[in-house]
Amino acid sequence: MIQKRIAQWAVMAVAVPLAAAGARRLSHSLEARRGPTGVSRLLTKGADLIRPQKAKRRRFF
Repeated sequence: MIQKRIAQWAVMAVAVPLAAAGARRLSHSLEARRGPTGVSRLLTKGADLIRPQKAKRRRFF
């Protein structure tokens, strides 16, 4: 039971940020080639939804 939770946490901690970074990179490369399109905007919005670029960082001191 705990091993399953650890595996789920590992997937969420690694796969989700990688997917967001991949979508953002693909969006930038599409915009560089063809200019802003609906697909590139959708990829950027999806990446922002998964992991915002300008996330507020918390200070602990």
